[in-house]
Amino acid sequence: MLRPETRARARALQVLYAWELQGRPDLREVVHGLGRGTRENADAVRLAEAVATDVERLDHQVAEAVEHWRPERIGVVERIVLRLAVHELLVGTAPAPVVIDEAIRLARWFAGPRAPAFVNGVLDPIARRLGRL
Repeated sequence: MLRPETRARARALQVLYAWELQGRPDLREVVHGLGRGTRENADAVRLAEAVATDVERLDHQVAEAVEHWRPERIGVVERIVLRLAVHELLVGTAPAPVVIDEAIRLARWFAGPRAPAFVNGVLDPIARRLGRL
């Protein structure tokens, strides 16, 4: 059984994916059908809103960590997983190893077979630079 936090992160990823594919409309339009009935939904909406309002700063953190990749070359799902994790690393809501493990799990579930290693390789130096590891 998955922890509520894991389910909330997965739901936030789905919300942000829809938001990204729809051309980044007002996030309220995307979450309207989701509802806030459960704790996971409410947590997912809060997390998605926090990430959506801070995309530029989060993408900048990722861009500094990927020396040989232009950020736009990173797949949409991987980019969203990285944004979610970098947000959590910056706000310190969970220990860095937990944040990284959860991001790897999301990449494994929602992205391609190489995504977990890529996500780990990007998040580790970010966490170290932020003094979280």
